[in-house]
Amino acid sequence: MAFLLDADGVGFGTAALIALGCVMMRVCHLNTCPVGIATQDPELRKKLTGKPEHVISLMRFVAEDLRKLMARLGFRTVAEMVGRTDKLIKRPAVDHWKAIGIDVSNILYKAETPISISDVCQIDSQDHGLQDALDHQLIKDCRPALEHKRPVTLDLPVRNVHRTVGTILSYEISKRYKDDGLPDDTIVIHATGSARQSFCAFGARGITIHLRGEANDYFGKGLSGARLTIRPPDGSAFAAEENIIIGNVAF
Repeated sequence: MAFLLDADGVGFGTAALIALGCVMMRVCHLNTCPVGIATQDPELRKKLTGKPEHVISLMRFVAEDLRKLMARLGFRTVAEMVGRTDKLIKRPAVDHWKAIGIDVSNILYKAETPISISDVCQIDSQDHGLQDALDHQLIKDCRPALEHKRPVTLDLPVRNVHRTVGTILSYEISKRYKDDGLPDDTIVIHATGSARQSFCAFGARGITIHLRGEANDYFGKGLSGARLTIRPPDGSAFAAEENIIIGNVAF
């Protein structure tokens, strides 16, 4: 139905977690996940029974079901389905009190478009601006740590245009040292300013970042051994414990 209503892509989140054993306790942020998914606690992680193959099987079953529905509708590809609202049938007599009287004709309307305009995204590749990421400078400054495990300390001003600071640096660590990472505090970064989304996402062991300022959503998302602290800017007049300095979701 999403494709027929004009979506040209879908994302899977909760269903994939269920396939890995998630029981929807909704304590992901407390480090107490009873099935070992959303936790860094080694004792809880021992309880994880999920495997990548379980998610692969789920996606194959989803694809199989989708192919059956597409065959019934006469479509060979998802691209052919996009925007085909003519394949949706509106029930004329809905007796639910919330739905009575709702007119969905505008949602199902299919506008005539010239052949030069596609119904689906035709971009072959996307430019995410990774070449301008702040991490390239961090990697250069951290060469002694990356290559010889020598301690490095840096001062780093950050702005909310710098997304996922520390993530490519973490990739360089994991590429060289796998899950072990570097010894704790091999790379210490004193950051100041306003951090954008996903600051130090998937941060690898060996990185310590002390941020003076504020951060957006997903601070420390998927943290993988790095150490993060955040404090209000020096000289701020408000009480830190009574104010918010990070966005939705953290660690």
